[in-house]
Amino acid sequence: MLPLHLGLFGYLLWSLHGAHSFEPAGYSLETRYIEVPLDHLEWTDKVKTFNIKYLISHVYHVPGGPIFVYIGGKGNIENYAQNSGFIFDIAKSFGALIVFIEHRYYGESLPFGNDSFRPEYIRFLTTPNALSDFVFVIDHLKKEMYENVVALDTYPIVAFGGGYGGALAAWLRMKYPFSVIGAIASSVPIEYSSSVSSCECFYDVVTKTFERYGRDQCVKTIRLGWDVVINLSKSKMGMDFLSTKWKLCQRLTTAEDVEKLLGWMATIYVKLSLNNYHYPTNFFTSLPAYPVKVFCDKLTTSFFNDTKGLVEYFGQALEVYTNYSGKLACNEFEDTTDYVYNYQLCTELIMPKCSVDSDMFINSPWNYEQFAADCKKKYGVSNGNPDWILLGYGGKNVKYFSNIVLSSGQMDPYSCYGAKTNVSSSIWAFDIADGPHHIDLRNSDVSDNNYIINARRNHVSAIKSWLNIA
Repeated sequence: MLPLHLGLFGYLLWSLHGAHSFEPAGYSLETRYIEVPLDHLEWTDKVKTFNIKYLISHVYHVPGGPIFVYIGGKGNIENYAQNSGFIFDIAKSFGALIVFIEHRYYGESLPFGNDSFRPEYIRFLTTPNALSDFVFVIDHLKKEMYENVVALDTYPIVAFGGGYGGALAAWLRMKYPFSVIGAIASSVPIEYSSSVSSCECFYDVVTKTFERYGRDQCVKTIRLGWDVVINLSKSKMGMDFLSTKWKLCQRLTTAEDVEKLLGWMATIYVKLSLNNYHYPTNFFTSLPAYPVKVFCDKLTTSFFNDTKGLVEYFGQALEVYTNYSGKLACNEFEDTTDYVYNYQLCTELIMPKCSVDSDMFINSPWNYEQFAADCKKKYGVSNGNPDWILLGYGGKNVKYFSNIVLSSGQMDPYSCYGAKTNVSSSIWAFDIADGPHHIDLRNSDVSDNNYIINARRNHVSAIKSWLNIA
């Protein structure tokens, strides 16, 4: 099958690994850019603009047919196009135009180029501005695709998104109901507030995933690993040993480096859990099927005589996430790829998380004051209201809106911030047993279980009802 082709520069996107890769035969996505305001609420004679990138395909589109819009999240838009096959799987039966819109400050959609992340420029990264970008692009598509329609009260445009992008898709329908007729929002942490959710639930779900796929011994070894790494890193010799055996790109030299390393380990456990799909994937990094199990097998089937032996096996297991392809010369533990999204977590998307005795992480209470101080130190920003997202977008009050599907997998740690039951007759919650992070938005596979298949059927039924299709 031919690889996905982006038309503007003849740029061939890399293809996914293995038999489960997403490579629609003869399929093409054209790359386009559209100029949008830097600040949608700036009213001056010299409004600064920049280009938002979007991908578009007319392969299945019929005149007057719907538009399926995928709302980009925290990454380049090509990665979402390669890992969101559901929208392609159903487009033909609906005669739909397919569009993937990139989120500002990610991928190529950088307002100030390489300077975009400087403190004076990153302040334009807000969810209201991002939503306005999407509305702006969608309005352009309406004019282009439905220009011959004299009068139309509601345009047949459906939003899709997963995780943070799923939250944006839901908020798009809630804040701008004239822009999209409905939203399929998967793995949405809709309740961003300490007042409506327990801070320990996130790491609890991660731990249960490791208990299930790695057995109890894996969780016990992970818990042991924290103390081993901390004690070993108290000396220069120990830090040198860790740096060498774990193939770290930067050698550990300070206590601050060790703190970063511990955070890096915790992040890997979370990402393994999020990406614990039942087939090989390449969503931001190359991973095997059931990577949690692969990690735990490496860790618990090894034999070691001392703590240094255990550290060596930990390093090999961690590379299931960091270097499964074996192509990297070293492992980067500095937090660089998540810098932009962490800025958003500091300013708007404040998600209370804490670890307790019952999970496999180092105990860490939720302390908003300390959290705010850390954000101030790193980004020079302060958040005046940690519940702003709850107040700004509705939180549990989504019952006042309509035409949204909120789906989540039971193995997805973000599910604990999501809706558990139907909110109203037109706000539906769908729980996917054994489901990891937005599994229902991936392309169909012969190994999918009935829960995943039923979730996708539910999505199709919802879309048909919104479009008045029998």
